[in-house]
Amino acid sequence: MSKKTPLFDCEKAVKDIKTAILKSRYVAAKLANRELLNLYFAVGRYVSENSRNGFWGTGAISSISKRLSQELPGLRGFSEGNIKKMRLFYEAWNPYFEIRSLAMNDFAMVLLNRSSEMNDLSEEAFFSVGFTNHCIIVMKTKKIEERLFYISKCACEFWGQDKLQYYIAENLYKKQVKPIVSNFESAIVDKSLKSTAIRSFKDEYLLDFVNVEDPDEFDERELENDIVMNIKKFIMALGKDFAFIGNQYKIVVSEKEYFIDLLFFNRRLQSLVAIELKRGEFKPEYAGKLNFYLSALDEYVKLPNENPSIGIVLCKSKDKNIVEFSFRDTSKPMGVASFKTSTKLPKEYKNILPSSEELKKQLEKMRRSNLKRIYYEA
Repeated sequence: MSKKTPLFDCEKAVKDIKTAILKSRYVAAKLANRELLNLYFAVGRYVSENSRNGFWGTGAISSISKRLSQELPGLRGFSEGNIKKMRLFYEAWNPYFEIRSLAMNDFAMVLLNRSSEMNDLSEEAFFSVGFTNHCIIVMKTKKIEERLFYISKCACEFWGQDKLQYYIAENLYKKQVKPIVSNFESAIVDKSLKSTAIRSFKDEYLLDFVNVEDPDEFDERELENDIVMNIKKFIMALGKDFAFIGNQYKIVVSEKEYFIDLLFFNRRLQSLVAIELKRGEFKPEYAGKLNFYLSALDEYVKLPNENPSIGIVLCKSKDKNIVEFSFRDTSKPMGVASFKTSTKLPKEYKNILPSSEELKKQLEKMRRSNLKRIYYEA
């Protein structure tokens, strides 16, 4: 009996080939970007060492740029301004990277021994960010921690130039890296684990993927559903090393069922992380409920080699004194963070789209106008 020839599935073939092409383009783009950064770093070093030490006179960089454009017709990216940016790029990262070889035709940026401030650097993230964004970060920020923060955001959330400049102007770094209000100092004994826990959580999280029309009229389940639907973006907001376990995670105590809003595992902390979502301001009773959940997780879910579970209440707002009093006599590590949603429009859209208040006024005006019309027609 002859074998049946499989039917030709054009749609599947196109989909498979398209996926392969896009994946190849993405890999090629990443490799090309890395090579460009290597080149710009090496050129920046060459220009820095010769111009800063007085070997070159005034106008040298301008002359080099003009000669390069003459000898390499069609060359882009080597204007006088860009060459100066290459020098700036090199000088900003020179303390942390070195060139593997001095030969101009064989070089690569290699990370030096990691210092404590560079522990959170992902080399893959660094080399996936375009040169223009690197220059914006170097020119508009000072501290290495702040630069690493924006590099991570650009790499993980695919920020373009406009979005990067907007968030730098909004001072997103300082808003997000403020230490979380917690009892970690007293509840975590191990000094290294304590330090890692403090660095792993932020005081405020920007959940710009959650679209809430009226911040005063949404409930926790709506917020939870938005987070679960955008879990990858939420993990990016949390930071690296978080793995999602589940939502409405069931635990059973004395044959009664209880449900944790969101449960994660942090690889660096080696701890389960329970997150409770609250739509309004933090209340003291939330601490007792969270303490109960953590006790149950440690008893029934935590593995013997893992560290004690950590709990976070994620709410709209909080009073630091109330949080500290609520946690004062608790032994389980807990913290309270606030969140912001996407109700605020970027500045460039504020003059184009009406605010929620303006919309409400317009709707009320229309309602009154309709009532008057109905009255007169009657």
